Amino acid sequence: MKIEIWSDVMCPFCYIGKCRFEDALQKTGHGKDIEIEWKSFQLNPDMKTDPSINIDQYLADIKGFSLDHAKELNAHVTQMAAEAGLTYNFDRAVVANSFNAHRFSHLAKKHGLGDAAEEALFKAYFTDGKNIDDAPTLIALGTAIGLDANEIKITLESDAYAEDVKHDVAEAQHLGIRGVPFFVMNRKYGVSGAQAVPVFEETIEKAFAEWQQENPKPSLQVIEGDSCGLDGNC
Repeated sequence: MKIEIWSDVMCPFCYIGKCRFEDALQKTGHGKDIEIEWKSFQLNPDMKTDPSINIDQYLADIKGFSLDHAKELNAHVTQMAAEAGLTYNFDRAVVANSFNAHRFSHLAKKHGLGDAAEEALFKAYFTDGKNIDDAPTLIALGTAIGLDANEIKITLESDAYAEDVKHDVAEAQHLGIRGVPFFVMNRKYGVSGAQAVPVFEETIEKAFAEWQQENPKPSLQVIEGDSCGLDGNC
């Protein structure tokens, strides 16, 4: 069964949602039968990368909040993250456009490393205070998960995967997705937001049960004969 996840690297609820979803998936025991595909979404495509801006001040400015209120909101999200086992350091977060990070994710997905790329990007942004729009940073993150440094460099210096990112965004609009994280299970069920683990678990189980009915495993009548098995016995 396929589960598609739309997210943006700099969305704090996306990392929390990822953690809760993974906890739920492990509880279901269906992980080996489920394909996870990460999809791009940009909450603020016009954002200008500026490492000199404090993330609290940026939030206050863009939302029209007071600085104190922005700090309170980020402190609340930091506590939510801690309860999910994550460490958020908003005092170190770098204001950065996520478009190149999404292109990087598509490159990783091509090599079967999409999930590893998302985890690396989230940790880089929320925990380590890295600039996720910075080419050397993305190259370092990529090589750490097994990508080729030169391929990452060539990708970032070109417009490679730009259309893939735009396609994901357009697809989200077509499906009526207006916020992230958003989890689409078997193209039948959608879960919006960083829901509690039981919500994810229940929806995964429901979608998986229906998928199994639609895709039954073949039942063969076997006529036994001399053969060699995977255990090496012949």
